[in-house]
Amino acid sequence: MKLISFNVNGIRAAVGKGLVESLRSMDADIYCFQETKATPEQVAAALKELSGYHLHAHSAERAGYSGTAILSREKPVRVDYGIGMAEHDNEGRVITATFTDHIVVCAYVPNSGEGLKRLSYRQEWDRALREYLTGLAKGKRPVIFTGDLNVAHQPMDIANAKSNYNKTAGYTQQEIDGFTALLGAGFTDTFRHLHPQEVKYSWWSFRMNARARNVGWRIDYVLVGKGFEKQVKEAFILNEVTGSDHCPVGISW
Repeated sequence: MKLISFNVNGIRAAVGKGLVESLRSMDADIYCFQETKATPEQVAAALKELSGYHLHAHSAERAGYSGTAILSREKPVRVDYGIGMAEHDNEGRVITATFTDHIVVCAYVPNSGEGLKRLSYRQEWDRALREYLTGLAKGKRPVIFTGDLNVAHQPMDIANAKSNYNKTAGYTQQEIDGFTALLGAGFTDTFRHLHPQEVKYSWWSFRMNARARNVGWRIDYVLVGKGFEKQVKEAFILNEVTGSDHCPVGISW
């Protein structure tokens, strides 16, 4: 099985930049998208040329903002939208697909914003999400949690760690602690588990030619519940795939 997660930064725009061809080339069993910026109907229309998959999408109440989707060859047993907490579920940020043998949670974690104005909300969100994930992990199916988590966990996960620390959204101690708490709750960062010293990024600013210079951040992840990391054969970051300010990340098992 292969799972790929990709923040497409607008699925309709990404399709115009070759997304469907990229998806065919990557040939995954499950795709998780973040920041679709589209309604479920618009996501379906954008991906109409891609056959052989079941599509489930979740959109924000605010048009053209946030949004997540899961494409899968296997039809899910059930699909849940949000985490069951009204104060966190109006931005289309989480979609959960339960399959016969595993559960896939796709998330687009809120950015703490310019001037860190949303940092306190982000901390609330992290706690609520952790509670949701640990609840799922108590079941019999292994949990795969993936998406744009909007945090660089370690200095090696960000090109300019010192100058961004506690100043830039995505690299504050509070956000780092939130991610650490999730690992402490039994989840494993698959890329770092299999590539403990490799420096590789998944997002680059559109400014100052950052991608060409590889001045980036690793903020897109695939985490797995306790014990499932032993089944993961590969964890990868596909820097060569373009069409967004992020690139795809994934695992195979």
